[in-house]
Amino acid sequence: METERVQNIASTFEETIPEAFIRSEHEQPAITTVHGVNLDVPVIDVSDPDEEKITRLIADASREWGMFQIVNHGIPSEVISKFQSVGRAFFELPQAEKELYAKPPGAKSIEGYGTFLQKEVEGKKGWVDHLFHRIWPPPAINNRFWPKNPPLYREANEEYVKYLHGVVDKLFKSLSLDLGLEEHELKEAVGGDELTYLLKINYYPPCPRPDLALGVVAHTDMCSITILLPNDIQGLQACRDGQWYCVKYIPHALVIHIGDQIEILSNGKYKSVFHRTTVTKDKTRMSWPVFLEPPSDLAVGHHPKLVNEKNPPKYKTRNYGDYCYCKLNKIPQ
Repeated sequence: METERVQNIASTFEETIPEAFIRSEHEQPAITTVHGVNLDVPVIDVSDPDEEKITRLIADASREWGMFQIVNHGIPSEVISKFQSVGRAFFELPQAEKELYAKPPGAKSIEGYGTFLQKEVEGKKGWVDHLFHRIWPPPAINNRFWPKNPPLYREANEEYVKYLHGVVDKLFKSLSLDLGLEEHELKEAVGGDELTYLLKINYYPPCPRPDLALGVVAHTDMCSITILLPNDIQGLQACRDGQWYCVKYIPHALVIHIGDQIEILSNGKYKSVFHRTTVTKDKTRMSWPVFLEPPSDLAVGHHPKLVNEKNPPKYKTRNYGDYCYCKLNKIPQ
């Protein structure tokens, strides 16, 4: 076993937590959260027949917030419930069975069951275990990291992906059109048919000192767009005007994060959202983000139609794989 899992640590500590999980005062959620106020993140009904309105709302939210929630997105409630149920069941398996899917030591890929993902400047740890694996396209799928139990795991994931395509296309189309591009151009710029859907299941067990710990440290997502499905336990926070606020949970809504690659492609017109995750004392929080990733060898930079003498490039062009490596290891780029 590469490291002790947070799920096991949580079962052995009742009043305290290990020092490695205690955040400095500038990060501790009890000190840094604006309490009693939910951030009024835009909520967009994407079933509205007025497509120009939807395009405008998605683009405005992406410029001003970098985050929004969508409802009436076309993914049936029963598909979402089944998808969440099998993910939850995986983390309820015996520890030895979960370890069968552990990320191999020294592996370059982040796929697999694990606990620690990125280097942190202060050497602290997040109160979370996770399972990563790619769910689309079929050539990118590594069955080694797809759990065989529960038995319906694969079926539930494949059903969710089938409905997710429509959401993905609507998001890229809206963002592309608002930039004055053809509806297909932004998606093509991040890989087109080779765009990878990377699923991460986050498992945040109850924490004896949620005032001191974070589930996931403050960050922006490296990918193009994140489509996140949380459970009903509050935990997602976003930074607004230098302050941390809770993002209101809406049942079966999808939380959309603009990621770094869309900010880069749009030359800063859309903003990747700075966010983090808190934990609770007596309940398990889970979330299912799907990161829409370019191929690792694809060079991503500003879209050529979006720069000119008055609006010069603001970002470097980098291979996506190199970009991720540098960001995870805190290497300047």
